[in-house]
Amino acid sequence: MTNFKLDPIHTVLVTGGAGFIGSNLCQWLLQNGNKVICLDNFATGKRSNIAPFESHPEFRFIEGDIRNLGDCMEACKDADYVLHQAALGSVPRSINDPITSNEVNVSGFLNMLVAARDSGVKRLVYAASSSTYGDSKSMPKVEEVIGKPLSPYAITKYVNELYADVFNKTYGLETIGLRYFNVFGRQQDPNGAYAAVIPKFVLQLIGHQSPTINGDGSFSRDFTYIDNVIEANIRSITADSAEAVNTVYNVAFGERTDLNELVRLLKLYLSEFDAEIKDIAVIHGPERKGDVPHSLASIEKAKRLLGYDPRFSMEEGLKEAVAWYWANLERIS
Repeated sequence: MTNFKLDPIHTVLVTGGAGFIGSNLCQWLLQNGNKVICLDNFATGKRSNIAPFESHPEFRFIEGDIRNLGDCMEACKDADYVLHQAALGSVPRSINDPITSNEVNVSGFLNMLVAARDSGVKRLVYAASSSTYGDSKSMPKVEEVIGKPLSPYAITKYVNELYADVFNKTYGLETIGLRYFNVFGRQQDPNGAYAAVIPKFVLQLIGHQSPTINGDGSFSRDFTYIDNVIEANIRSITADSAEAVNTVYNVAFGERTDLNELVRLLKLYLSEFDAEIKDIAVIHGPERKGDVPHSLASIEKAKRLLGYDPRFSMEEGLKEAVAWYWANLERIS
């Protein structure tokens, strides 16, 4: 895992800490000598993700919901910093159920801002999203140029940025938003209707099933390995210049890969464990509503103000992720 330090020891609240990104953050923080409070309601998170450190003396788990202000207050009361990862992800999920997405992602976020403000939290770092760029055709995506949102999910994540800005200007709460670009890696759930494309394709290929690409496969993404995301979060906690705080950053590697190339690489890396996988055919289906055709991040702002220096390219991260899924096949199947 990433080898930078967070010093001195802090108490950090990770909301959504039993989820994919949240559990990886909990693990890193504990391994580097910090105290961790984890808040999760298991709507999408899994107890198995936090099982390895539930008995850790510096780990405290609170089963609660960010839609409940009391749960947020309880979680924040001893925290120095908040890494807010709790949300209902997925563009298709938000299209199918915009009300719940709004309740969790907007009302829940507002609860966390209030709780952080009233508890004297030093800084709240939150998971923003590249979906905020919407129909903007500029490439690469720079933080100051966005378009109109293309899904209810994108609206909720943009509203988070607006609320964070208002809470800083009105109440003095320090915030940093991290616009994640297609994060992948260990602990990401391959199952369910709203599974992300990489773990979903990995599980299908391991099972000798043909993955279905939405569209002709030319849509491209800035796929971002989990360790790069961990680095961005920790550097957001430690940022100490006024210019670096109360703003948003792209969190990505800065390269894009189309879906056809993604599947080619997955088949290549998985065939090292099972040679038959390289011959599995791919199915092409209709394009998905709300999908942005292309996504590529400029990470210059994060490099300049946070010292962000992502170690893992898409290919390097994909090799590590594939090896993790293969080693944990019984657990994830």
